[in-house]
Amino acid sequence: MRLRALLETDALGLRLLGGEDELDRTVRGVMTTDLKDPSRYLAGGELVLTGLAWRRDAEDSEPFVRTLAVAGVAGVAAGTAEFGYVPEDLVVACARHRLPLFAVHESVAFATITEHVVRQVSGERAGDLAAVVDRHRRMMTSGPAGGGPDVVLDLLGSDLDLRAWVLSPAGRLIAGPKTGPALSAEVCARLAAEHLTATRTGRHRPHRVTLGTATYSLFPIRSSSRSPRGSRDVRETVLSDWLLAVEADAGDWPAERLDLLQGVTQLIAVERDRRDAARTVRRRLAQEVLELVQTGAAPAEIAARLRVAAPVLLPGLGAAPLWQVVVARVEWEGAGIEGGPVAQSLLEEILVDPLATGPEPSDRIAVAHTGDEAIALVPLPAVSSEHDGSEAGVLADVLLESVRDPLSAGLDDDGRLTLGVSAAVHSAEGLRGALEEARHARRVAAARPGRVCAAGHQELASHVLLLPFVPDDVRRAFTARLLDPLRDYDRRHRAELIPTLEAFLDCDGSWTRCASRLHLHVNTLRYRVGRIEQLTSRDLSRLEDKLDFFLALRMS
Repeated sequence: MRLRALLETDALGLRLLGGEDELDRTVRGVMTTDLKDPSRYLAGGELVLTGLAWRRDAEDSEPFVRTLAVAGVAGVAAGTAEFGYVPEDLVVACARHRLPLFAVHESVAFATITEHVVRQVSGERAGDLAAVVDRHRRMMTSGPAGGGPDVVLDLLGSDLDLRAWVLSPAGRLIAGPKTGPALSAEVCARLAAEHLTATRTGRHRPHRVTLGTATYSLFPIRSSSRSPRGSRDVRETVLSDWLLAVEADAGDWPAERLDLLQGVTQLIAVERDRRDAARTVRRRLAQEVLELVQTGAAPAEIAARLRVAAPVLLPGLGAAPLWQVVVARVEWEGAGIEGGPVAQSLLEEILVDPLATGPEPSDRIAVAHTGDEAIALVPLPAVSSEHDGSEAGVLADVLLESVRDPLSAGLDDDGRLTLGVSAAVHSAEGLRGALEEARHARRVAAARPGRVCAAGHQELASHVLLLPFVPDDVRRAFTARLLDPLRDYDRRHRAELIPTLEAFLDCDGSWTRCASRLHLHVNTLRYRVGRIEQLTSRDLSRLEDKLDFFLALRMS
């Protein structure tokens, strides 16, 4: 489509501010951004929509427009909500670089313009996707009955013979074709990890990966509502954006087909924006409940808010008999990035049954965030009430296993995600304790090595709870004093004193059980234990010395 055609559609609310001689430029796509330098996301030919949050003073306009001109964008449409008008310095910069500039009336949502451009571009370049766009338009007006992203993927399969899936950054299947073999959980996790790695390293899009005999092309689905405002740091969205995995090698695709797939990702992004907007109520409920809990409000007041929240989170199921708290924290080394919004997005994705598809199951989770921390309030349906709460709901080890590999790729070597999970509680009185328990568990997880770590309430035994708060230098000195003599001896003589010590303590000092486990004669075991005592000047028959060795091994 031509830029000129945008002015002929009154519903778009566009007013031309400059560039009359350039209105015959071809629009190949649309992108919403508030980055100062969005060049890494531009391929050329886009209509760039911006809310002007990147502009702090008049000098910011020239470098912003110069970046767009170098990237070869078709034009710029600036919203007036930020300032009430389009600044003159932006008008001048666009004129200098011969870049058409439009003003967008504040009553018009960028999603409306995005949908219109995608529909027109897709219709002109690929008549076989006209049905996708039309179906998407009906979906947007008729709500969930329209089918969501699955509709787009089904028509990709039927009209273009392309099998495609929408995945979360943690590898959860959001949507996929209804026919043909399904992607395994392992393949989903691998694709998500490959996508996050490629995004962090800035590789050219689409990313291609071969798993077994199948080749997949990975396209990011960037939601306009999640675009980092006033920053170009990819870490603000890398753990939040969905991806489109297409079973095909896009390396030799013509530009028209790549543009078409980019249009498909924009259609899916609009649907995600709708879903995120619907989550606003649940997020507000979580924030209200947690503020009451943290400020020490009366249990009756908290219970009243829970009665309001339960029907929203568990529609048709009445009040939730059990509640659980999950705390997440995302931290980046040497970066002033607020991790709370990222952690909030992650919890909303990963606290979904991994066997459930589609975005709807996540609507039963309410997540609030503050600073670098996100807190999820998870209602457990009535089927869990027969349990005592110790095994109901979210389990830390299961949660960790499902997200560790893909998310570690997104965190690369400069980020960490730590998770803490509380036990389930039956009433408002228990929520404060559950929140503190989840926070303690997260601190325990933070003391462990690895980019993604989790701990649950079951692990809050006395020594596990206390160890994370021992200063690192004290840990190192304590473990070195006890274990370094044994490690040095093992290196010189291959004596396996450290494994022997671990087995001896695990067997509660039982000579026969320990010898049997190590497949040693009891006399050989006694010789090794004697050597341990000689090297460390400790006595393994004494409880105090056993405890010191136990803690040293746990801290090493």
